Amino acid sequence: MLVVDGAVRAAARCWGPVGELAVKNRWAGLVIDGCVRDSAALGKLPLGIKALAAHPRKSVKRDSGQRDLPLRVAGCDILPGQWLYADEDGVIVSGRPLG
Repeated sequence: MLVVDGAVRAAARCWGPVGELAVKNRWAGLVIDGCVRDSAALGKLPLGIKALAAHPRKSVKRDSGQRDLPLRVAGCDILPGQWLYADEDGVIVSGRPLG
């Protein structure tokens, strides 16, 4: 699972090649606090993707990504090691596996 803090900018934080990499690495899904591009291509992948919107504008690559950090997305704290569950209606976060 990859969670991206896109700082809610009107530029895509996820696009086709990132989705393909996620499938290749067998990630369960992507949660993007921001926009995606290439939404038609992303929608064909066997991958769950949640984002705020689709937007055609590219983001600027800065190679400044970090991992295993706490994030706050839509007022919800997401900590490393937590479990995320998603369906068509949204995403929930749990400190332990559910079910």
